[in-house]
Amino acid sequence: MLALILSAIGMYGVISYSVMQRTPEIGIRIALGARRAQILAMILGQGSRLACAGIAIGLIAALTTTRLMTRFLYGVQPTDPTTFAAVSLLLMAVALLACYVPARKAMKVDPLIALRYE
Repeated sequence: MLALILSAIGMYGVISYSVMQRTPEIGIRIALGARRAQILAMILGQGSRLACAGIAIGLIAALTTTRLMTRFLYGVQPTDPTTFAAVSLLLMAVALLACYVPARKAMKVDPLIALRYE
């Protein structure tokens, strides 16, 4: 559970920093007519791509190290597909939730304020 919380905080920090760096770009997009839903989809898409890459790397690492962990597992097969799928879906849901807060902030960017920073 602690690892899940730490991963959510890390994902939130990375996406929040990215949104902060891209504030002028987001302001220009909104000024040119981008809808709020498009901004939300852009930020959530960025976060989901990062989460998918992390999950893929994690699955590969988990599958290669299962032989080392077999004596610590009780009642679960080392390569149980249900467990791997459930954990992957849980991590994706947490990652999208962690990306949602910075995405909501990005949707509220005022184009005039964002363009003043340039």
